[in-house]
Amino acid sequence: MFTWLDKIPLQMIALPAALLALAPFVPEPHLWQKLKMLASGELQKPIDIFDLLFHGTGLILLAIKLMRGERETH
Repeated sequence: MFTWLDKIPLQMIALPAALLALAPFVPEPHLWQKLKMLASGELQKPIDIFDLLFHGTGLILLAIKLMRGERETH
């Protein structure tokens, strides 16, 4: 299912994932803001849900790639 992800070098996923997760840098990253909203039950607007998915997808892909790489070496 994720064989396409195995073909992408780790650096090509890690850098964009970090940049998207931390953007915008000031006043606070959107991902952190949306996670706080999710924890407090305030994440209800479609644009906020999209923002959470947009800024978090890179980190999710990075985590999947790291887990698949670790599994293949063992």
